[in-house]
Amino acid sequence: MIEQMQGLPAGTLGFRAIGQVTADDYARIIVPDVEAAFALNRKLRLIYHIGPEFTGFDPGAMWDDAKLGMRHLSGWDRVALVTDVQWLRMTATAMGFAIPAEFRLFSNVELAQAIGWISEPPRV
Repeated sequence: MIEQMQGLPAGTLGFRAIGQVTADDYARIIVPDVEAAFALNRKLRLIYHIGPEFTGFDPGAMWDDAKLGMRHLSGWDRVALVTDVQWLRMTATAMGFAIPAEFRLFSNVELAQAIGWISEPPRV
């Protein structure tokens, strides 16, 4: 399941993965929110928290995540991934260079720092 994170500044989207994440979660929650935000903003920031309650992704969810990121490839300003899931951390570390945005990886105990970083005013 995916839930929205609240209290983030304008132009910033936040999602939290809890339990098993499905393709339907992407279709119902993430995709509409991202598309609506891009309709209003040229650049967006994203924080994605995959915490201790996370149990896994269905294969369709992983594919939807990749498609969504590619569809808006140049539209991301900052992306923060917050997780202690080792295979996700290793993948993010290995593939972080391919994200056309400022990208940072945080552990779950650093969630507050991740929110602070994602909320910093844009550099001029």
